[in-house]
Amino acid sequence: MLFILLTPLTSEEVETQDKEAERINKMIYDTDVELMRLGNEDLKKTGGKNQQMFNKLRTNLQMATDSYENLLDLRYNGIRVNTEEERFADLLSAARIGDVKMTDETLSNLLSSLSTQKNLMYVRAVVAAGPSIPASVPAINQAPGSGYRRQKVTVGGRSYLVDIQAADLNSTKVIVDTDGTYFCPDTYPSCAGKKNSFDILVMNKNKVYFNSDNNVFSTVPAAIFSPGSARFVTTSREWGRDTGVDSVIANRPLLTFNGAIMTGGGEAKENIRGNRSFVGSTGNTVYIGVVRSASIVEVAKVLQTIGVQNAINLDNGGSTAFWSGGYKAGPGRRIPNAVLFVQR
Repeated sequence: MLFILLTPLTSEEVETQDKEAERINKMIYDTDVELMRLGNEDLKKTGGKNQQMFNKLRTNLQMATDSYENLLDLRYNGIRVNTEEERFADLLSAARIGDVKMTDETLSNLLSSLSTQKNLMYVRAVVAAGPSIPASVPAINQAPGSGYRRQKVTVGGRSYLVDIQAADLNSTKVIVDTDGTYFCPDTYPSCAGKKNSFDILVMNKNKVYFNSDNNVFSTVPAAIFSPGSARFVTTSREWGRDTGVDSVIANRPLLTFNGAIMTGGGEAKENIRGNRSFVGSTGNTVYIGVVRSASIVEVAKVLQTIGVQNAINLDNGGSTAFWSGGYKAGPGRRIPNAVLFVQR
């Protein structure tokens, strides 16, 4: 997924884009169904003489469907992809009439165009000097003791805009509803049938553990919040299924642990700068927030600098939203989950 710091979409823009994505998803489904029908009809009438053609068309459709999720990510990040959307629609039309040559040509052009768009955005993100930080934003290399603050944090000669909320776990409960982690957006064609699902360990506000059985041996880090304290574990398998705590949330990577930086930015996308959200703690103080125009490693360095002893990464890009008396970041798409700070 591509994560670029851009102007957040309005709720109306998100709704419009979601409706368009739903329309395209229906077109993908209808095209696939039609190809299956034609293929079955060919089997009955000719004994399968044209199966190679139908297999090629379905392969092209699958490759186009995979590329459409890249297109969605670009669009949700505010990138204009009108040309790519037209090519995608043309490919679906060609597939429905069995035009293999046209689907081949259109798919090649679509993939090339998307690659160019992504490469340009990667370069822009990597070399960007970062968001313009208003002069009114205070330069403070320390996390707030309580409440919300927007601050400028400087690490290694680079300044970062940070929105952060702090609260005392003695008087504040952390609630996970539904998970707050990576999820499967319902606008992705590959997410059909598993709308807004997720795969890692979570205990929600109703004390229900999700994905417990398939996370017995999980190496994904987790955060556990209780009255007056927080515990971070390097792997989910270190944690049982205690429901006496307030909440449990797993995600990767672990950013800081006991004050040390724990990530090296292993995946390529983790080295791309963008809006990156986190949840963390120091003693009985819990933090949640967003670091702007930062890679994963840079977020870890920022949190270490301001004294957040333990922290895990949450979701990023269009899936990042931060609300504290109003939206401070995002949302770029409809988000089905949240991490909440509520008064005990």
